[in-house]
Amino acid sequence: MNEEITTFLNSGLLEKYLIGETTASETEMVENLITNNLAVKAAYDVLQDNLEVVSKLNAIEAPKDTLNNILDALDEKPVISISRTSKRKIWYKYSIAASIAAFLFASTSYLFYIQNQKLSHENQVVVDEIFDLRSDIENNNKMLSDIMKQFKQLNNPETQKYIINGNSRAKNLKTVAYINPKEKKSMIDVVSLPQLPEDQCFQIWAEVEDKMVSLGILKETDRQLKEIPYTEDALALSITIEPKGGNPQASKENAVAEIALHNIK
Repeated sequence: MNEEITTFLNSGLLEKYLIGETTASETEMVENLITNNLAVKAAYDVLQDNLEVVSKLNAIEAPKDTLNNILDALDEKPVISISRTSKRKIWYKYSIAASIAAFLFASTSYLFYIQNQKLSHENQVVVDEIFDLRSDIENNNKMLSDIMKQFKQLNNPETQKYIINGNSRAKNLKTVAYINPKEKKSMIDVVSLPQLPEDQCFQIWAEVEDKMVSLGILKETDRQLKEIPYTEDALALSITIEPKGGNPQASKENAVAEIALHNIK
């Protein structure tokens, strides 16, 4: 396809010819090209077919009385002869107008739909962020409340502080126990724990008369105050090395730390 034909097809003259918008000289040129150039003829046929399809899709059924009204009007007015070609061009002209209107309506509706979807998504994002923020505030408030509660317990004159250091088998072990006999509260603060094999753990015990009561397993991650069961009449606190998961009975031979208690009632 040469450059001249490409320029013509991109000029829009073929479309103007279909709807009867070309001048006499333009009409002559277009008809000459349609007759003598296969590419122009093929493009013209495609445009014709597309216009017919679009026009049928946007066709509106005329009212039932339209035909009778037209016939009555023809009985009263002279008949004006219109060529088949002119009728077809006029029909194409109005079909294109209807198609453009339908296209603009559909495009506008689609744009509104996209904008609405975007706004809905943005609103949902804002709602989610507000919900997350509210959850964070609630969690922070709860954390602050817990910290204040612990702070009050630590500063309570009735709270007794016990520093538990490890023996030669666990030199790096250091924990601090806080016991309040009046409120019957016990807390433990793990400062440092030696590394153990994966199949072992540290377990803390309360000595009551002639038996050992488990108060739980100590973990390296327990680097904050946490409550442990309060044991009335406890005489001492001990830490032993036990199998992973803990032991129902204390292995006294594996004790690595011990401290005597006083006035625990």
